Amino acid sequence: MSTRRVLRLDVPIESDDELAALEGALIAARATERSQARRRSDRLSFGYGTDAARATMNDEIDQAQRRVTLLDRLLKALDDASATDH
Repeated sequence: MSTRRVLRLDVPIESDDELAALEGALIAARATERSQARRRSDRLSFGYGTDAARATMNDEIDQAQRRVTLLDRLLKALDDASATDH
């Protein structure tokens, strides 16, 4: 059983433009992960592939959804940190 941890990062940001670029990069990564999860989910629901391939797709969907959740948390933490920084 895993235990919940809190990871703290210190990221030097030299300007508002860099902050916006970081947020944009995280949003783009999240959109990519969502798209991949949706594509694999569609392929799974359409019955593509062998049983083994579908099992792998299911695992990949779970992993992509986990990454989306983590990116959501990162975006929230970034938003919270930038709001208290000003």
